[in-house]
Amino acid sequence: MLCRTCGTEIADKAIVCYRCGAGTTDPVRKAVEVKARRGPYGVVVAVLMLLLALYLGQASRTAADPGPLQIGAAALVGIALLLLIVRAVRRR
Repeated sequence: MLCRTCGTEIADKAIVCYRCGAGTTDPVRKAVEVKARRGPYGVVVAVLMLLLALYLGQASRTAADPGPLQIGAAALVGIALLLLIVRAVRRR
């Protein structure tokens, strides 16, 4: 019998090729796929956005024109919450 990988002549009852180490038969079971783990970067970014939103909210109390700061704070809160929701849905 010939090895499927390197073409070396091996015994008919061989389990692996003595030259290259390749198996002579297909595996009985398939390997389980391992999902790549994502880092906690999305959560860290969301927390930083929430902290910045809190800062903008506090800064808007003493500002002469609080409108833009409040809009920015609300936008940051919305984006942070959207980021956390998307991350939770994708995790399932």
